[in-house]
Amino acid sequence: MYQDKTLVCKDCGAEFVWTAGEQEFYAQKGFQNAPVRCKACRDAKKQRNNQFNSRRGRVAGANK
Repeated sequence: MYQDKTLVCKDCGAEFVWTAGEQEFYAQKGFQNAPVRCKACRDAKKQRNNQFNSRRGRVAGANK
């Protein structure tokens, strides 16, 4: 069975808990690696990526 694990975020260095339920979900989805970022850093990274992609779309659209 799965047990809660304490991990360290690679971006901010904060400890976060990877719960047994999350581990089971990862296994069901076939994910092989544990998360490396806490939720706050994952959300911040997603926001940065979304902003970057939306800017690229506008710039690319302007060139057409």
